[in-house]
Amino acid sequence: MCGIVGYVGQKDAVPLLMDGLKRLEYRGYDSAGIAVHTAGDMATRICVGRLSELEDSLEKRPLQGRPGIGHTRWATHGEPSEKNSHPHLDGSGRIAVVHNGIIENYQDLRNELEAAGHTFLSDTDTEVIPHLIEQELAGGAEDFEAALLRALRRARGAYALGILFKDDPDTVYAARLGSPLIVGLGQNENYIASDVPAILKHIRQVIYLNDGEIAVLKQDQVLVKDLDGRAVHHEPKTVDMAPEATERAGFETFMLKEMHEQPRVLRSLLEKHVSGHARVQLPEVGFSEDYFQILRRIMIVSCGTAYHAAMYGKFLMEHLTGLAVETDLGSEFRYRSPRIERDTLFIAVSQSGETADTLASLRLARLKKCKVLSICNVPGSSLVRDSDSVMFTDAGPEIGVASTKAYTAQLMAFALLSIHIGRARDEITEEQEKELVAALEGIPDAIHYMLERADHIRAIADKHHDGPSALYLGRRFNYPTALEGALKNKEISYQHAEGYAAGEMKHGPIALINEYLPVVCICTRTEDEVYDKMISNMKEVEARHGRIIAIATDGDKQVASIAEDIIYVPETREEFSPLINVVALQLLAYYAAHARGTDIDKPRNLAKSVTVE
Repeated sequence: MCGIVGYVGQKDAVPLLMDGLKRLEYRGYDSAGIAVHTAGDMATRICVGRLSELEDSLEKRPLQGRPGIGHTRWATHGEPSEKNSHPHLDGSGRIAVVHNGIIENYQDLRNELEAAGHTFLSDTDTEVIPHLIEQELAGGAEDFEAALLRALRRARGAYALGILFKDDPDTVYAARLGSPLIVGLGQNENYIASDVPAILKHIRQVIYLNDGEIAVLKQDQVLVKDLDGRAVHHEPKTVDMAPEATERAGFETFMLKEMHEQPRVLRSLLEKHVSGHARVQLPEVGFSEDYFQILRRIMIVSCGTAYHAAMYGKFLMEHLTGLAVETDLGSEFRYRSPRIERDTLFIAVSQSGETADTLASLRLARLKKCKVLSICNVPGSSLVRDSDSVMFTDAGPEIGVASTKAYTAQLMAFALLSIHIGRARDEITEEQEKELVAALEGIPDAIHYMLERADHIRAIADKHHDGPSALYLGRRFNYPTALEGALKNKEISYQHAEGYAAGEMKHGPIALINEYLPVVCICTRTEDEVYDKMISNMKEVEARHGRIIAIATDGDKQVASIAEDIIYVPETREEFSPLINVVALQLLAYYAAHARGTDIDKPRNLAKSVTVE
C-alpha cells in the first residue's frame, strides 16, 4: 500500500529517491521519509503529510549521499506522526529500514526485545525489524546478511523491505514476503521499488522478487537468495512500459487522463482478441474448448472496484454460458469455509495483481486443486505468477487511486471471456457471436461520445455536489454499475453514497428519500421488463420528492418526464450498457469531487494497491 524506493550507484541518491516517491504518490500515504549514507555516517529525514513537506525540509537543510532508501507510509500500526514515519532505526542507529506490509507477530518480538534491553521509539510493527537484526548481530551472526536472514526467519506476516547498514556503505538490501517489491537493473546502478513507475525513467529490466527472497544490491551486481541463504537465479524481465505513460499529458489530473484513455484501451482489447471473422480468440487463456464443455461451475473472487467487475462477470457469464457462477469478496472468501470442487474454474480479478485478500483466496483455491484464471493489468505481479492462465487487461499504468480504465477493461475482459465460453459450450450460435461482437465494437466510440458530454455532466455535479448523501439504483447488469458509481463518489468526493439493486429500495433505503436526496437511477432502455421496473422505481422516488438524476438512452422521453436531471448515453445492447453507463458515473463523481475541492488523484485514507489484509 505504501511506496518504497531504493538506489545504489554513483549518483546522489536524494533527488532519485524523491522523484521515485513522487511517482508512487498514487498509492496513498500519510507520511514520508528517506535515509542515505553520508560520509561514513547515515542520515534520515522524515515528515508527516505530503512529500512537499519533505521537499521543504530538504531545501532548508540540504542532504546528500548514496546509497539510499525512501518511503511513503500509509498508517497501519500507529497514527501518522514523525515518530511513526519510516525509515526506522535500530538502537545503535546503524540500521535503517523501510517496510510495506504487516509483521503479525511484532508484539511478541517487541516484548522479547524490550526484555533484552531494546528501547522502541514508535508504535509501529516495522521497528521490530531493525532491532531484531541488531539483536542477531549481537548474538553472533557472522555478518549483516546472516543477521538479516535470521531476523526474517522469525518474522511472520507480510513485508517488502529496503534496508541500509551503516557499516556497509555501498549496499542496499531488500526482502519480500507477501508484499510486492522489484529490483530495477540500470547501467552501473541498481534500484528497488514497490512498483515499476517509480524507477521507469532509469531502468528497462527488472527482477520480480518471489516470496521468501532477499536481494543484495551493489552498483554493479545483484545477488538474490532465499531465506536459507541459497542463491536464486532470476532471468531479468524487460519492461515495455513507456515513461510517458506515467505522466499527466496535459490533463488536470491522472484520473481525468485515464477516463479519456478508456476508448483506446477497450479498442486495443478488441483488436487483440477479435479475429477478422468476428470470432473471439483467447489463446492466452490456454483452456481448450473441451475443458469449457465439461465445466460446471465458476467462482470469481476479488475486492473493491474489481468486485463490481466480478459481479458484472457473474451476470454476463450466467446469461451467455449457461454455467453456475458465484462471486465473493476476497476478504470473506477464505474465512467462510467455502465449498469448492476440483472442477470449479476459479477467476481472480485484480488491477495490481498484488491485492492481499485476493491472493490469499487464490492460494486457497489452488489447495483445492482448482484451475485458476486471473484477470489482471500487471505482468509479473504475484497474481499472474500464481495463476494457471491470465487474461491481461492491457490498460497501462493507472495512477489515479480511484480506478476507471482498469475497471472498464475488466468489464470488456469479462464480455470477451463470456462470449468465448458461450461459443465453446454451444450456448450461443456463430451468428449471435457476430452480433455480440458488433455491439462490443461500438463501445469505444460510445465512450468517446460520453466524454464529449463532460460539460453537461459537470453542470449536474455542480448542482448536486453539496448534499450529505446520494443513492444509486440499478437493475440486472447495471446493479454492479450502481455499486461502482456510488463507490467512485465516496472515494473521491467524500460524499456518502450507497448503491442498491433498485428492487431492494423498498426494503429500507426508501426511508432515506426526501426532497434533498440525489437519487441516481440507471434506466437505459431495454426490451424486457427490467426497464419498466426501473421506471416504477423512479416513480416511487418521484412520489417522495427525491431529486432524480437519470442515466437514460438517447431520446428517452419517458425518463425525461420523471427525472430532475438526465444524462443521455448512446444506445447499445443491455448486456454491454454498463461499459458506457459507468463512464457517465465516473464523470459525475469526478466533477462532484472537483466542486468539493478534494484531492482527486490521492483521496484521503486510500491506497492504490491494498497489499495487507
